[in-house]
Amino acid sequence: MKLNNYLQSVTYNWPAKVLSLVLAILVYAFIQFSTMGDRVVSIPIEVHLPTSLEAESLVPSSIEVSIQGNEDIIYLINPESIKASLDFSSVEKAGIATAPVVLRYEEDVFESAGIALQANPQYYRILFKEGSAR
Repeated sequence: MKLNNYLQSVTYNWPAKVLSLVLAILVYAFIQFSTMGDRVVSIPIEVHLPTSLEAESLVPSSIEVSIQGNEDIIYLINPESIKASLDFSSVEKAGIATAPVVLRYEEDVFESAGIALQANPQYYRILFKEGSAR
């Protein structure tokens, strides 16, 4: 008898209960995404060039990094704790070479707080030519 009463109370006025649950989920999602922010910082980039080749195009000295996450936390992050690097040291012949930007960070706050880093651009292309005789 108790099971029947419980089932009746759950199914009684079920459309309103389902609608209330959906609205509660939507409000929760809205609050979570409304506090998400994006902060763009410029940091120096370390570029490793091949020893036998010379860079013909511009070699970047800094890069923009987008820090995405909770607005209360992203402005507490020290941009100096983020390190960026490009590695072209394995390039062996002249021509255009592409390398991804590698971001490293020293703080543990990125994983625990749901912070994401993204370099802009994520890849660099550099034109190399044969080095001049010395």
